[in-house]
Amino acid sequence: MTTLVHLSDIHFGGLADIRQLEAVEAQLPDLAPTATIVSGDHSQRARAGELQRARAFFRSAAALAPVHVVPGNHDVQWWREPLGIPLLGAARYRKYRRYISEEVGPTLSVDGAVICGTVSAHGLHPGSLTWNLRDLTVKGHLPGSEIDRAERAFGSAPVGTARVLVLHHNVLKGRLSRRWGLAHPQAALDGIARCGADVVCCGHDHEEGIGTIERAGRRVVVSTAGTLSTRSRGKRASSFNVVRIGPDRIRVEIHRFDAAKGRFCLAEGEDFAR
Repeated sequence: MTTLVHLSDIHFGGLADIRQLEAVEAQLPDLAPTATIVSGDHSQRARAGELQRARAFFRSAAALAPVHVVPGNHDVQWWREPLGIPLLGAARYRKYRRYISEEVGPTLSVDGAVICGTVSAHGLHPGSLTWNLRDLTVKGHLPGSEIDRAERAFGSAPVGTARVLVLHHNVLKGRLSRRWGLAHPQAALDGIARCGADVVCCGHDHEEGIGTIERAGRRVVVSTAGTLSTRSRGKRASSFNVVRIGPDRIRVEIHRFDAAKGRFCLAEGEDFAR
């Protein structure tokens, strides 16, 4: 069994809930992850101190198992490179690369799975623009080049290996927000199915979820992690997900924070045939 602990939207800074983060750190050994995935928004304002704290958290988790991370829209200094124009040099991900990872879209191979990170967080960028002003710097964009890169990574994986795609923005419409995370969601869903992914891990919407993408006769399981910050949508309890992958099934679990117990407890789960 391959076990992936899936966190998202920690928002180190004023919004991070330290009690919940300490509970995650205490519970990780019991979860025995094959890898820990953090799908973006590690910081609140891409400040150096916030990213340094995120780095310390990732290093602590990496003592147990490899940690795979991608940037979220809050981790991008888009104002230094608006609309993709490098006014101050190629600076969008400069702090991220300095404090978190030189690779913004890393690929990680672990026992039973290949995990491919893709970049959907570009800030104010032509591919992320919509007619809704609320979407500025918030919406994501999954370029065809990222899908092609994932397809190559998955294509070279051994037969039977689970293919896990990671991006920040939610690929399914939020149940409470009723909003897509990506500016061109249908094209993104087509690309995700085409690249060969078995599982997608994403976040952004601050609401946990389990779902599927059904495209061209393929089913892709979607794990949408909630937030570990104080801004959970609908004032829901904070949560993280666990994805368990076996030879013939994929199980996604939601673990919600129980304030009285001071720990995260299994709340719901769903099984899918591979």
